[in-house]
Amino acid sequence: MFGRKKEEPSAQSVVDQAHAAAHDPVIGKGAPTPKRKAQEAARKRPLVPTDRKASKEAERVAIQDQRQKMRQALDTGEEKYLPLRDKGPQKRFARDYVDARFTLGEYLMFGALLFVVVSFIIPSNNAQITYVLIGFWIMFLAVFVDVFILSRQLRKRLTAKFGEVERGTVWYGCMRALQFRKLRLPKPLVKRGQYPS
Repeated sequence: MFGRKKEEPSAQSVVDQAHAAAHDPVIGKGAPTPKRKAQEAARKRPLVPTDRKASKEAERVAIQDQRQKMRQALDTGEEKYLPLRDKGPQKRFARDYVDARFTLGEYLMFGALLFVVVSFIIPSNNAQITYVLIGFWIMFLAVFVDVFILSRQLRKRLTAKFGEVERGTVWYGCMRALQFRKLRLPKPLVKRGQYPS
């Protein structure tokens, strides 16, 4: 009513402002926060899929793909797709340490199988079966001592490298030592004598 009349902005100043606005970086997120209703509606999906057959097929394909990747990881040692029990740098170190070492435990199953076969061949009242049994127990005791020594060495190496040994890692290494080398999973990635540093 009273006072000065505001001047209309010139056409050039309007163009300059629009140009400056277009080249200035957007401060903030550049869009209004969506309402809760809109967010909930976007997240809504039916509990039971409309096309059950297609959903089951897609799930089956996804599971098959995951299994295939896990199988390949057991051959190549790729950490990302390994089963949970084999993951981690300490487990990897334990695997490499055990695979580099010669262990008596890998031949325990062959010794047990040989004992069973011989016990079927030799009659139980024969005195020779006693020698076979004593031989088996000597082998079992030697394996036990070897695994005990392995567990001490592995714990010492893990502590030196990582500072603290994760729970179950030494047991994991000892159980691996009792498996035949060619049947171990994940497959050995080091040669005998090629100890990890």
